[in-house]
Amino acid sequence: MPNQTIDLETETTFTPNFGMEATEFAEETETEFGTENGFMAEGYEEMAPAAADLPPAQPNLDVIMNIPVTMQVVLGSTVMPVANLMKLGRGAVVKLDTNVSDPVDLMVNGRIVARGEVVVLENEDQRFGITLTEIVSPAVRQPRSKSAGAI
Repeated sequence: MPNQTIDLETETTFTPNFGMEATEFAEETETEFGTENGFMAEGYEEMAPAAADLPPAQPNLDVIMNIPVTMQVVLGSTVMPVANLMKLGRGAVVKLDTNVSDPVDLMVNGRIVARGEVVVLENEDQRFGITLTEIVSPAVRQPRSKSAGAI
């Protein structure tokens, strides 16, 4: 598979699959006023349009696809006392908990969704990107550890 470069500034066709499935929004419950379905109590059905009168429900994918998400690539992290943090200045080197050859985490809205290797972009020697090597299963996606700050 050839390398694929995605310009995050102009790309609009990213379709993440986070393993989310539709869930039932309303369950019938018994109350002192009768059975309710979570949206409308019994006796008000005549006020609602019949299902046959409504157009088929279609998600507005254009709206969903334009929802902005925050994407970050995390090189590593470290923990240090505030006193050491206050001593940092221009030229200081912060040692991270990862090696150069370790994969980096690709995070979307604070959750790790993939891992990859840092690469220098072809024909753009001043920019770098990542080559995805692993897509994290939706069942195990979790926020990056709060104990270590992302760098």
